[in-house]
Amino acid sequence: MSVAKAIAKINAENTKADMPKFGVGDNVRVHVKIKEGEKERIQAFAGTVIARDGRGSTETFTVRRITFGVGVEKVFPTHSPYLDKVEVERASKVRRAKLYYLRSRSGKQARLREG
Repeated sequence: MSVAKAIAKINAENTKADMPKFGVGDNVRVHVKIKEGEKERIQAFAGTVIARDGRGSTETFTVRRITFGVGVEKVFPTHSPYLDKVEVERASKVRRAKLYYLRSRSGKQARLREG
C-alpha cells in the first residue's frame, strides 16, 4: 500500500459525513461535548466563522464572538469526536477567505451582508 493510499484511507475513516455546509462569514452555533470528571455535557458556542484551514480529517474552523465587550475566538477541528453538531444560524456573503479584519471592528462596522 502506498503512502498516498494510506493517508487517504485514514482521512476517510476520520471524517464526519453529517457535517453541514457552512463557510466563512456564516453565523454558527457549535455544540461541543465537555467532559467534567465522569460526567459529559454539551456546551454551545455561537459566533461568526472567520477562517477555515486545512482539509480532510485535519480541517479546522475559527469562530469569533464578542462576550461582555471582549472578543473571544475558538478553533474547532471540523471532524472531532467532541463536536456534537454545528448549526448554521445565518449565512453571509463575503469576498474573502479569512475575515481577520473583523478583529479591529466593533458594533455596526462588524456586520456582514446577508447572502
